[in-house]
Amino acid sequence: MEAVAVIDFETTGLSPAQGDRATEIAAVIVEDGRVVDRYQSLMNAGVRIPPYIEALTGISNAMIRSAPAAAAVMRDVSDFVGDIPIVAHNASFDAKFWDAELARIERSRKEDFVCSLLLSRRLFPLAPSHKLGALVDYARLPVAGRYHRALADAEMAASLLLRLEEELRLRHQVPQVSVDLLRRIQRTSKAQLSRCLAAAR
Repeated sequence: MEAVAVIDFETTGLSPAQGDRATEIAAVIVEDGRVVDRYQSLMNAGVRIPPYIEALTGISNAMIRSAPAAAAVMRDVSDFVGDIPIVAHNASFDAKFWDAELARIERSRKEDFVCSLLLSRRLFPLAPSHKLGALVDYARLPVAGRYHRALADAEMAASLLLRLEEELRLRHQVPQVSVDLLRRIQRTSKAQLSRCLAAAR
């Protein structure tokens, strides 16, 4: 599979449309079956973190006060990712914040996200849950650190992506896994999955 950037945001809430902002971002570059580079930063968007989010993530308002400005972080991480495809677990969430924070610095993404949650629903249908933590347990992947911190979550999502790639190659006999194939799989219904994979062999 070609190089991809697996990203994860921590935020003040669920929706940038409701005024929520990013508090932390991480991106890990995966190439040739391994993580080859990493970026992580807290980011100060000038928005207060609610107490329940602070408890969930461990990211405090005091930590954010001394963090770099969100615009500077987004310029840095956007340059770090460049033009390579982006992957996230539950990508609909991260894509909203990626787009919203990039728009504030007058940039935009060039490609659709790959979603490891949608892929896991197709390739690990027997998993008890498709939340990241449950999938890490189900696939016996290493726990990279505290859940709901951006770098640990991005590292674990990267491990999951590599495990899904392995599942395609070994169990489904797909000789060459590409980002384009992953995008097709995540859009494919359960009923059509066999046909989608057969076309890739």
